Amino acid sequence: MTKALEELTHAGVAIWLDDISRGRLITGNLEELRRDKFVVGVTSNPTIFANALAKSDDYAEALHDLALRKTTVDEAARSFTTADVRDACDVMRPAFDASDGIDGRVSIEVDPRLARNTERTIAEAKALWWLVDRENLFIKIPATEAGLPAITATLAAGISVNVTLIFSLERYQAVMEAFLAGLEQAKANGHDLSAMGSVASFFVSRVDTEIDKRLKAIDTPEAKELLGKAAIANARLAYQKYEEVFTSDRWRALAAAGAHPQRPLWASTGVKDPAYDDTQYVVELVAPGVVNTMPEATLEAVADHGKVRGDTVTSNYADAQAVLDKLAKIGVDYDDVVRVLEDEGVIKFEDSWNQLLDTVQAELDKQ
Repeated sequence: MTKALEELTHAGVAIWLDDISRGRLITGNLEELRRDKFVVGVTSNPTIFANALAKSDDYAEALHDLALRKTTVDEAARSFTTADVRDACDVMRPAFDASDGIDGRVSIEVDPRLARNTERTIAEAKALWWLVDRENLFIKIPATEAGLPAITATLAAGISVNVTLIFSLERYQAVMEAFLAGLEQAKANGHDLSAMGSVASFFVSRVDTEIDKRLKAIDTPEAKELLGKAAIANARLAYQKYEEVFTSDRWRALAAAGAHPQRPLWASTGVKDPAYDDTQYVVELVAPGVVNTMPEATLEAVADHGKVRGDTVTSNYADAQAVLDKLAKIGVDYDDVVRVLEDEGVIKFEDSWNQLLDTVQAELDKQ
C-alpha cells in the first residue's frame, strides 16, 4: 500500500500532509504517517484549523484554561494554533534532521486579514516565528502584491517562508524574485543561509475549477476538449520558470553561500471534480525537487492506486503552453482567472479565520 508513495519519493517529490489537528498529535497519527507513509512535512491554513476545532473536543481543556485567564479571542486562537504547529514540528524533527533541514517543515499562516498590509504581515511573521520557536517552521505569507515585499523582509530577517496562494505564472516569477532579494539581504544581515528554507505554494485544482466553469459556459467542442487540462499545464510551466531561475548566475552566487533553492510546492492537489482521476494532481506533476502537499484522502488514493511514471513535467512544456494558447484562443482570459482566484483565496481564508474566531469566542463564552 505504500509502493507508489515510495516511488514518488524516489522520483524527487517530497510528500507533505495538508492537514493538522490536535487529534493527529494526541493519537500518534502524524507520527505514523511520517514513519510509515513517507510524509516529511505538514501544511496548515485557517480552514484546516477551523475544521479541527469545530469537529473535535480535543481543545476543550485548553479553551477552559484560556477562558479562566480571560484571554482575548485572537490570543486564544493563536495559542492553540501555535501549540499544534510547535508539536507537529517536534514530530517532524526526524525528517528535518535526516534531510539536513530541507524537509521536516511545518507551516503556519499569518493572519489572513493582513494579506493586503505589508508591514503588519512582517510584524506577525516575526511574532509567529518567535512564538512557535522551532527552526523547522515555515511562516506562510500570501503572494499578494502587498505580500511580496513582506516575503523579502521576512527572509531578510532570517525567517523561513512558505509563500502561499500563487496562481499565475507572472506572480510566481515575482515570488522567486522576492525570494532571491530576501536571501541576498539575509546574507548581508549576517544570517546563515544554509539554515533557511522556503517553498512557493502554487495552487493547482482551483485553477481547473475556475477555468472548467468558463469552458462549460462556452460549450463548444474545442472548449470541452480542454476540460481538466489547465491546472496541470499551468503548474508544469511554473516548473519551467523554476528551472530557469535556479540555474541563473544570481542563484549560483547564493548557492555558493550555502542557500537552498525555493522549491515549488503543489498545493490544492485534492481533486474537486469526481469525474477526474483522484491522483492526477500528484502523478502528473512529478519532477525533481518539488513538494506535493496532499489532503489525507489524496495521500491514501495515491498509495492505493497511484501510477507513478517518473518525471511527468519537464518533457511536457510545449504541450502545456499549447493548452494555455488554446484557452486564450477560445476566449478564456487567463489574467482574469488568476485575479479572481487570488481574490477568492484571500476571502476564503479570511472567512475561515473569522469562523475560527467565532467558534473560539463561543467556546470561551461557555466557560
